[in-house]
Amino acid sequence: MYKISKTVSFAYGHRLLDYKGKCENLHGHNGRVELTLAAAALNAEKMVADFTTVGAALKTWLDANFDHKVILCSRDPLLKTLRDAGQACFETKDNPTAEGMAELVFFEMKKLGFPVSKVRFWETDSSVATYKEDK
Repeated sequence: MYKISKTVSFAYGHRLLDYKGKCENLHGHNGRVELTLAAAALNAEKMVADFTTVGAALKTWLDANFDHKVILCSRDPLLKTLRDAGQACFETKDNPTAEGMAELVFFEMKKLGFPVSKVRFWETDSSVATYKEDK
């Protein structure tokens, strides 16, 4: 099995509903996503995928959806307030935890046709969540 990984950094804000602790308050992070692709065989160019293509797709998706956005759960009352004030927000079905965002990026990159093996989502330099499908 061949694997490659591409990492992209970005800034975002969020808060968690129904949580008691620092993350119940609106705050920001400098996050990072590592996308890992896997293939049993290499393509005609002798690659799993071109790093430039993978990086561009990941960065494009993160820039459009997470970078410099406030990421909030759809039932967060602050979502409407911020949108009404013209603030860029990204709405999630569940609380925007690192685990949930790793899963979200995993499936978004799969939709783009990449052979995704796993996604690692760093909320901080010392806190990382991983999502991968068990096969």
